[in-house]
Order: sequence, then structure tokens, then C-alpha cells
Amino acid sequence: MATTLTSKGQVTVPKPVRDHLGIGPGSRVAFRMADDGSIVLEKDEGSRPKSRFAKAIGSAGPGMSTDELMLLLRGEPE
Repeated sequence: MATTLTSKGQVTVPKPVRDHLGIGPGSRVAFRMADDGSIVLEKDEGSRPKSRFAKAIGSAGPGMSTDELMLLLRGEPE
């Protein structure tokens, strides 16, 4: 598969490659040089920060006011 480099140094990762890696918008990828000199594109597993919604799982519960819940989801200090 081939793709074209833009003037900004960007490329579109072909859909079959995105599907294989399990990546989508917002996913991070890493480039690594293999022993044979080729470049390998990998999904960067460890560096994607959790969304504010993922961080809220288990934090909201009965008795929490709407305002408290909105502050939690917005990530704003209380």
C-alpha cells in the first residue's frame, strides 16, 4: 500500500492498516527502526491519556448532585 506525504509531513494511514492496528481518530502511533533498517508503525499503547469520561467511571454515584457530576465530567476543580 502506498500513500502520499503532504507538505506538512502528514500521511493518511490506509484503512486496512488502521483496522489491523486497532487505531482511529485520536490514537497514538509509534515509529520504530527495525534491525534491517525498515521502519515499523505500531500502536502506542501506553501514552494515550484516559478521557475525562473514562476517569469518571466509578466516581459518580447516588447522592451526587448534577452540579457535582458536571464538574467531574468537565475536569474542573471544585
